[in-house]
Amino acid sequence: MNNTKEMSKIAFNQQALTYDKDIKGQHARTLYPYILNMLKGRHFSSILDLGCGTGELLYQIQQIYHSKDLTGIDISDKMIDMANKKKINNAHFVIGDTEDLPFKNNTFDIVICNDSFHHYPAPEKVLDEAYRVLKDSGIIIIGDCWQPLFARQLMNMYMKHSKEGDVKIYSKKEMIHLLLRKFHNVNWERIGITSCISFATK
Repeated sequence: MNNTKEMSKIAFNQQALTYDKDIKGQHARTLYPYILNMLKGRHFSSILDLGCGTGELLYQIQQIYHSKDLTGIDISDKMIDMANKKKINNAHFVIGDTEDLPFKNNTFDIVICNDSFHHYPAPEKVLDEAYRVLKDSGIIIIGDCWQPLFARQLMNMYMKHSKEGDVKIYSKKEMIHLLLRKFHNVNWERIGITSCISFATK
C-alpha cells in the first residue's frame, strides 16, 4: 500500500465512529440527495459504491429501492465495520482497494463514487476498474469537491502535504477528459458552491 493510501486508511479509521454526524462527513452528506435523484427512473438491479465509508448512501438507497443488490468497498476497515453494523438488507461490504476491485467483469448496473475520488493516487486505474465491473450500458456517478481555478490551485498545493490522503481536486475539463478515456455520454454538473457530479455511460 502506498503512502497516500495508508494515510487515507488511518484518517478514515479515526473518523469512522462519528463520520455520519460530524463535519468530516458533511460534504459527502450534501451530495446524497443529488445522487439519489439521479437514480430516479433508472432500471437497475445492482450498485457498487466505491469508497463507501459507513455505508450511509447505500442505506438511503435501500430505503427507496428495497430489493436491489448493494455492494460497498472501502480501504478503511473501521468504516466497513460501521457499515456492517447498519445491517442493510441486500448489502455486502468489502475492505479493499478501488484500483484492484475483487469483482468479476460486467457485474454492476451502476457504480457510484461519492466524495472519495480526490483521494485516489491513480484515478485512471480506478476508472478502468469501474468500467470493467460495469455491465454494458451501465453508468458511473462521481460526486466530489469542486473549487474555482485559483482556490483549486491553492488547495491542490496544500494537498501535496495532506496527512489525510487527499490527492487532487479536478476541474470540469480534467474530469471529462478522464472519463472520456473509456466512457461515453459524459456529463458534468456543478452542485452548489463546492461540489460537482460527473456521470457517464459504459
